[in-house]
Amino acid sequence: MKAKTSSLILKAATWGAAGMTFAALLFLLGYILAMGIPHLKPSLFEASYNSVNVSLLPALVDTVIVVALSLLIAVPLGLFTAIYLVEYARRGSRLVRVVRMGAETLSGIPSIVYGLFGLLFFVTRLGWGFSVMAGTFTLAIMILPLIMRTSEESLKAVPDSYREGSFGLGAGRLRTVFRIVLPAAGPGILAGVILAVGRIVGETAALIYTLGTVAQVPPTLFDSGRTLAIHMYALSSEGLHTGEAYATSVVLLAVVIGINALSRALARRITNA
Repeated sequence: MKAKTSSLILKAATWGAAGMTFAALLFLLGYILAMGIPHLKPSLFEASYNSVNVSLLPALVDTVIVVALSLLIAVPLGLFTAIYLVEYARRGSRLVRVVRMGAETLSGIPSIVYGLFGLLFFVTRLGWGFSVMAGTFTLAIMILPLIMRTSEESLKAVPDSYREGSFGLGAGRLRTVFRIVLPAAGPGILAGVILAVGRIVGETAALIYTLGTVAQVPPTLFDSGRTLAIHMYALSSEGLHTGEAYATSVVLLAVVIGINALSRALARRITNA
């Protein structure tokens, strides 16, 4: 009887926690949509920004550029590091422990610290100024531990029988990794990339110190710009275009949902391949 009562209490607590989380999510989404949709208008999507239309289109383009370049730098480095740690390095070696400890330490550093580092090194020391390149490299360093750790855990989750079967058929280690292990770990790796994209899209502190806040599509990678998150922050802090800031949050939410949907479709295709 006592065990049955405890089970019921735990079940009720689980359902209650899930319901509260779902309700908070619905409230957040509903509030953003209710406040932002009425302010969505064609002037927000004009090609150039000015103080009248406060267009978000340049910020949207800058967001896509920053996300693409950051992933282009961080994903290969993080993935190949994870492959080395899992497939090539001796398990339990000192190097593996040091790299993992370093990745865990870097993943816990606040984004403002990354921004200050990018300001001192990329913007000032290398002379890149407030630019897409400075913001991109700063974000790549920031998301690298996340991609590396998620990729490593996904590779470790692949059963050793897959590797042994491939070796038994005469395949080498490199072919086994790229033809057997990576496809099996693909959904987990992709989940890490999705988390990294979410962090990039919502980042402001690191980019204010490196990318800048100029509302334009940068002519070159060494010119300044602003992402949707910075655009929303700038509008809300000025206090003159609060409605447009809510509209920007709706667009930002749609972008994140679209990226997640695309990633899920890609993960499903990889799994069924």
